[in-house]
Amino acid sequence: MNQLHIEKRTQVLAALVEGTSVNATCRMTGVAKHTVLKLLKDIGCAAASYHDAHVRNLKVRRIQCTDFASFAVI
Repeated sequence: MNQLHIEKRTQVLAALVEGTSVNATCRMTGVAKHTVLKLLKDIGCAAASYHDAHVRNLKVRRIQCTDFASFAVI
């Protein structure tokens, strides 16, 4: 199986973090859409794993929740 070089992966993730759409990221980097989506899934799983392992026993007084999104399924 082929793997992207670390430089290309970094370029793709940097574009996504900046809010660039998946399609625009594909055009900018020359990486296939399926590859970008797989990388996004992999990095999301890694982030969730890191979060679950390291964020524990927080003593929180207030929580601010912004940017709620709701979607209606028709």
